[in-house]
Amino acid sequence: MSGPIKRILVLCTGNSCRSQMAEGYLRHFARGRAQVFSAGVEGHGVNPRAIEVMNEDGIDISGHTSKTVDALAGQSFDLVITVCDSARENCPWFPAKAERLHYDFPDPAKATGSEAEIMTEFQRVRGMIKAYCERLVREAVGHE
Repeated sequence: MSGPIKRILVLCTGNSCRSQMAEGYLRHFARGRAQVFSAGVEGHGVNPRAIEVMNEDGIDISGHTSKTVDALAGQSFDLVITVCDSARENCPWFPAKAERLHYDFPDPAKATGSEAEIMTEFQRVRGMIKAYCERLVREAVGHE
């Protein structure tokens, strides 16, 4: 990647779980050195379990809102990250100059079983997203 990243957009299908967690971690690790946004092909609202598992790790995403890419039309980004195959395939809009990255994280909202089993899946995916975001910020945004 060339130079520090200034504006990052994370895209997912519903902007309710994976993209919200990634937005929270990217903001946390960038520590103000990048503007981070998330959006979806559709807006499904922020998943309460995503809020809960992020709180467990000290990241508050309770103030996040679920928005569609249309809400960000006309804005430019340095980096666009799709966090599910559906968003990569169905996203109708990408800024022309943005570098694009993709990682298909499992959707914890599709987990089944007991509440404990579902939360375990949310925690597992949270860990994957955290590691990815920490590495991305180190490589793309740089150090303080």
